[in-house]
Amino acid sequence: MRLKRRQKNTPKPKRRQKQPPPTTRRGGGRGLIRLRGAPARDPSRYGVVAFNEEGVAERFVEKPKEPTSDWALIGVYLFNDKVFDAIHRIKPSWRGELEITDTIQTLLQDGAKVDVQRVQGWWKDTGRPEDLLEANQLVLNDLEPYNHGTVEDAATITNSVGIGEGTIIHRHTAIRGPVVIGDRCEIGPNAYIGPYTSLGNKVTVRRGEIENSILMDGCIIDTEEKIVNSLIGPYSIVTSNSEGRPRGKRLILGERSRVEF
Repeated sequence: MRLKRRQKNTPKPKRRQKQPPPTTRRGGGRGLIRLRGAPARDPSRYGVVAFNEEGVAERFVEKPKEPTSDWALIGVYLFNDKVFDAIHRIKPSWRGELEITDTIQTLLQDGAKVDVQRVQGWWKDTGRPEDLLEANQLVLNDLEPYNHGTVEDAATITNSVGIGEGTIIHRHTAIRGPVVIGDRCEIGPNAYIGPYTSLGNKVTVRRGEIENSILMDGCIIDTEEKIVNSLIGPYSIVTSNSEGRPRGKRLILGERSRVEF
């Protein structure tokens, strides 16, 4: 996922080569590849596109140890059906993965037409957990409140909160937005959902405090601990088997994980 917003006080990385024109093409009539690139401060973290002196794309490398360009591929691609033949012909990289950059390079060598669109404004990579949480904050900042569920008496809803269909917010539960809650969830009683939290569908939060976190579908939270800055995968269960004062926990859990505090 990549997000764009207006550019504001964003430091520009130093260029190591001639800046390409907004759209560059290479190759003949074996189909069109369309993709986007943008300058990056640390191009070794991304797929990189290198241009020749005329600003034409001539090489694509995934996470190079010594980048020859600071132009990163930001993950928007459009291929025709020639891509499948190229995928079958490439081999795993030094990372042990089939790289999309190797696929593009193979198509380029076959004479495919490559169309690179330059992005000069702000963009966001979401390859790490902290990046996903930041992207979640950016999306929730634009949330318009809505309620398609049921909020019981003595529950408190403040700021922008989105509540999905069939969701029940039980009494003595506090939700302080921006927060989005999916369909058929059950929150509370005596639970707290704090700012910048996104809950998927069929999530149950019986007890606990959650802030700045993403909980995917089917999670069950029943703990007196406070969960912060966390990603919790689908159908995970977080419970507490002892009494104690809530303290913050940072969790990165895969699908169907189970945690007991």
